[in-house]
Amino acid sequence: MSTVAAYAAPAAKAALERTTIKRRPVGEFDVLIEIKYAGICHSDIHQAREGWGEAIFPMVPGHEIAGVVAEVGSGVTKYAVGDRVGVGCFVDSCRECEYCKQGLEQYCVRGNIATYNGLDKNGEPTYGGYSTHIVVDENYVLRIPDSLSLDVAAPLLCAGVTTYSPLKHWNAGPGKKVAILGMGGLGHMGVKIAHALGAEVTVLSQSLRKKDDGLKLGADHYYATSDPKTFESLAGTFDLVLSTVSAPLDFGAYLALLKTDGTLVNVGAPEEPISLNLFPLIGGRKSLAGSMIGGIPETQEMLDFCAQHGLGAEIELIRADQINEAYERVLSSDVRYRFVIDIATI
Repeated sequence: MSTVAAYAAPAAKAALERTTIKRRPVGEFDVLIEIKYAGICHSDIHQAREGWGEAIFPMVPGHEIAGVVAEVGSGVTKYAVGDRVGVGCFVDSCRECEYCKQGLEQYCVRGNIATYNGLDKNGEPTYGGYSTHIVVDENYVLRIPDSLSLDVAAPLLCAGVTTYSPLKHWNAGPGKKVAILGMGGLGHMGVKIAHALGAEVTVLSQSLRKKDDGLKLGADHYYATSDPKTFESLAGTFDLVLSTVSAPLDFGAYLALLKTDGTLVNVGAPEEPISLNLFPLIGGRKSLAGSMIGGIPETQEMLDFCAQHGLGAEIELIRADQINEAYERVLSSDVRYRFVIDIATI
């Protein structure tokens, strides 16, 4: 057992503060990672403030982790000291259910073990990436290609795969019209990935404030959802609408933008329930779907794809003592487009 520095929320809605936590000894199949960078995901804020229900405190958030292998267990075969690696939203799963066997660990029947705000197989709380080191089973560690800088790669471990997985599953590519709803931490990666896949990409954002950015990142079109004419002009346009928004929406209005047999996929997780008029679904044989991160094989595929196409997150690098300020700025949509913590400053 080792003691490492970290930033933790001592209680729900409390400011995060510097502290120390215990990490388990490196077991036979474990990898000790010296964390270099950790992204700030909106879900970190939801959980630290108990927006998604009762949580475990003290909480060390962070599931967009990039670093370097510092030590490996005697049975580890996939990684060696010095390797550039990442950790995403979970650090273990049952490994036995039909989904784990397919490499879809994110849908583990027994529930995967979250990187933070979870309990490991010994019943101990898990602590995330706002810390200097983490110990993870080698089967839940990802390899970060050399061509990706670790700082811009960190957000790919959540924001990257959360958008890559549905875009691939619903066949975004040449000949497909794809709309990305929301131009934030997830949305900007959705634009980059959908463009790299060959789709015709439209951004739907509240305003045109980020239009120049959207077009630069690969969007072909950009519309403001605050303008009612947007919904009139785009009715029946899209094969796929990917919603990255974590606030309640008028889903009926967005379903109307789909072609017959089109799909609206939601990857944002609003804290409040939504109401839904089913007629737009029935009237166009349309689908409303959800998607959650990706399994280990698909996450590695995404990292390799991003490296091949030169895709990293657009980031603002911050010191650890700026985390609380960054949380408030995320809630105010004042970031372009992902805060990343320089862990050396903890």
